[in-house]
Amino acid sequence: MPSERPRAPAKTAGRWPALLLAIVVNAAFIGVLFFSIRWQNRQPAPVTAELYAPATKMAVAEPPPVAKPEPAPPPPPPVAKPEPAPPPPPPVAVPKPEPKVDKPDPRAADIARKAKAEEERKAKEAERIEREKKEADKKKQDEQKRVAETRERQAREAAELKAQAEREKAARDAQQSAEAAARSRAEADYIRRIQAKVKGNVVLPPDMNGNPEAIFEVVQLPTGEIIDAVLRKSSGVRAYDEAVQRAIQKSSPLPRPDRPELFQRSLTLKFRPQD
Repeated sequence: MPSERPRAPAKTAGRWPALLLAIVVNAAFIGVLFFSIRWQNRQPAPVTAELYAPATKMAVAEPPPVAKPEPAPPPPPPVAKPEPAPPPPPPVAVPKPEPKVDKPDPRAADIARKAKAEEERKAKEAERIEREKKEADKKKQDEQKRVAETRERQAREAAELKAQAEREKAARDAQQSAEAAARSRAEADYIRRIQAKVKGNVVLPPDMNGNPEAIFEVVQLPTGEIIDAVLRKSSGVRAYDEAVQRAIQKSSPLPRPDRPELFQRSLTLKFRPQD
């Protein structure tokens, strides 16, 4: 609300005509004084005289006339002493204009609100992307960990299976070795019993020298009945070879093995006279 201008006092309003009158009187006094001084300082006009000398007498120069002084101008009328100028009126307080306040633009508020909403949306979007990235990284790490654990478990299981297979193979090999050894011992015993029966029927020739070896292939039935006896390697002594062949035929039926699976239809038998 603008402040009201203070009114000048009534006494000040009456001084303006006096001030104006004083200014006019002073101007008239200064004009009169100026013209008076100019009139007193005016130069006197020069006086010119012509002298004529008579023919017989010498011309005597007369003194020039003395100019009469002009009368002094009358003194100027007394000038009334101007009244002292009234004091200047007190400064009028001019009210300061109120600062101009710009009204907020409703569109600016709307733009700011939209910008803030956009920033919040971008922040949420960035947060969502970051969260999804972390979740994807975590899932990837979990998957890698699960795959590594699966591979480790499979490798451990494979190692255990391999070790078990090796143990089983070793056990089978040991069992087979034991069975083979037992079979070999049983076969050797079976062959020795046959050889012993045949040798018991061999009649050595009287001129037999040395310890030659004769090898026969004997074909038999499961009952031990001999079907055939063929010489595969001669001992070098025909009489000894024939004596062994007769002994084989005489030994039929041959002893059967203790274990049926050890039966062999065809046997390779070796004979030496001194064994």
